[in-house]
Amino acid sequence: MFIDIDCAQEKKYNQNTYGDYFLSKRYPDKDTLIAVLSDGLGSGIKANILATMTATMLLKFVEASANIKLACEVVMNSLPVCQVRKISYSTFSVAHCSEDGEVKIVEEGNPKFIYISDGKVVEPEYTVIDSDTFKNRHMHVYKLKLKLGDRLIFCSDGVTQAGLGSSDLKLGLRRSGLIRFLLEKIKDTPDISSSELAKFVVRVAINTEPDRKAKDDTSCCVIYYREPRRALIFTGPPYHQEKDNEYANEFFKSSAKKAICGGTTANLISRELNIPVRCDIARSVGKLPAVSHMDGIDLVTEGILTLTRTVEYLENGFHEKEKNAAYELMQFLLSSDCIEFMVGAKLNQAHYDPNLPIEIEIRKNIIKKMAKILEDKYIKRVTLRYI
Repeated sequence: MFIDIDCAQEKKYNQNTYGDYFLSKRYPDKDTLIAVLSDGLGSGIKANILATMTATMLLKFVEASANIKLACEVVMNSLPVCQVRKISYSTFSVAHCSEDGEVKIVEEGNPKFIYISDGKVVEPEYTVIDSDTFKNRHMHVYKLKLKLGDRLIFCSDGVTQAGLGSSDLKLGLRRSGLIRFLLEKIKDTPDISSSELAKFVVRVAINTEPDRKAKDDTSCCVIYYREPRRALIFTGPPYHQEKDNEYANEFFKSSAKKAICGGTTANLISRELNIPVRCDIARSVGKLPAVSHMDGIDLVTEGILTLTRTVEYLENGFHEKEKNAAYELMQFLLSSDCIEFMVGAKLNQAHYDPNLPIEIEIRKNIIKKMAKILEDKYIKRVTLRYI
């Protein structure tokens, strides 16, 4: 099973930074993932510092398999004291997930997470660990076994307290109200991604406010166990030309979504498999070459220029006025979970053309940088294979 995870956030109205902090890290060698959602006391910079410290330290402690009670005590004792309230406080939810469905959750102060399985809410058992230092703090520890299709939804109290004091919701949205919206949404769109469901929850919370403005930092993290969406990208000709046919057939027969990046690579596939390449000149946008088409291939783009621009979009966001080939490649990558690159090792002299922009890197370096961004920023599982 693949662990699809994402978090959506909205900062408190009139604040310049988020008072909640979300952190996650995937460990491909262990088939596990750790996620932390922390809510700092108050809002703004102070809350951000508290939440960031809490999430960062807890992830490191869980990563090192430290005793959870000791880890939480250390974190709570390490937080700086607010000069106004004379206290330091940050609530948190920690989830340690493995791809076989084993999940351990520790919560302190955050709204209780929601566990949805087969379209119904499950209320799992838990144990309570009392803090020795802070008598009013009690950690709830859960051990779950999830199956394909199950979801976990975590949120800050900006969600459950949305609309608090209004004429329609004097006690706010509350957990029960959130559950009602979630079950309806999942019933209507059963395959909704973690990203879209998290965004939906934040929209619901903000729309619950009478003036449609977030009265508190609002965050939602969704973990969804599902079948992985696989993608295969072929870029660059193989080092040994006599293996062109072998690699072309392997690529074409893959059940994953398929993309080709590079004119030479597209011509190779066309030659070996007798599939014509059709260039869509009408879709040429800006300085990037247009997208091409091949039967049986989901996306065909130019190589180095498009890959370089795609890395920029992944790193800094898409800010162009029109959607070009790099945008389409970015969307192709972000809509996949497990991404494999078949990177040809044959030297392409076009990479050294002095007329090309100086910032363009050699293909291998571009792919390595792209893989790192996809893993670190977008929590994708990426495999590089040089051929």
